[in-house]
Amino acid sequence: METAMKKKSKIAELRAMILEAEGFTVNSGTDWPLKDMGVMEQAFPAGIFPLGAIHEFISNDTEQASASAGFIACLIGRLMQQKGPCLWVSLGKRLFPPSLSAFGVAPDRVFFVNLSQEKDALWVIEEALKCPSIAAVVGEIHDLDLTASRRLQLAVEQSHVTGFLHRYRPRRMNNMGCVARWNVKPMSSIVSGRLPGIGHPLWHVELQKIRNGKPGSWQMGWKEDTFFYEEQPLGVTDNVYGRTGTS
Repeated sequence: METAMKKKSKIAELRAMILEAEGFTVNSGTDWPLKDMGVMEQAFPAGIFPLGAIHEFISNDTEQASASAGFIACLIGRLMQQKGPCLWVSLGKRLFPPSLSAFGVAPDRVFFVNLSQEKDALWVIEEALKCPSIAAVVGEIHDLDLTASRRLQLAVEQSHVTGFLHRYRPRRMNNMGCVARWNVKPMSSIVSGRLPGIGHPLWHVELQKIRNGKPGSWQMGWKEDTFFYEEQPLGVTDNVYGRTGTS
């Protein structure tokens, strides 16, 4: 029994070493800020949301852009609880900062940088990703090439800062050095009881690719500072889904 446990521990250590060598920040301790994401965790390498990496989000219209911004806000809110502030770089001023409060993000802890030139935005994003005291960097851009994405990935591998690239209406879908690509679409919210109004945010979240992981899609929302899952109709996805958190 003891020998089997040692082998299992050694295998886990080797997997962690491989993931770290490929640019992932690996730590499965209780202080991991994104360790309770429910069934989605089955898609991540070693079952852990990749931090210290670059995540790419694709939005083709304003509705998807709003849904992606909300989902990203939920993620950075968790990171900011354990670390420093966040830097949010945008082109076009599409974000309404007070709306972040609904996703657990205090707007006064976010540095907003609004620029008009994409090359300037990429420079600011790269420099910010080199700062280890920042919890996360969100960059709203249109396009970047493979070389630029690799530069960003190299920056986070040194600083262990997590980057979220939100590409709004990209002109081309080229290969990137990012560890994951996401697509988030809005869904009709569910109103509790019979009272009229707007329900909790609900999204169709698709993880289109992830290095060393398993792509999948889920219907999930945000309620009382936690993610919850909604059952999906047959044919939407072949991946496992279910419920977690509050419902």
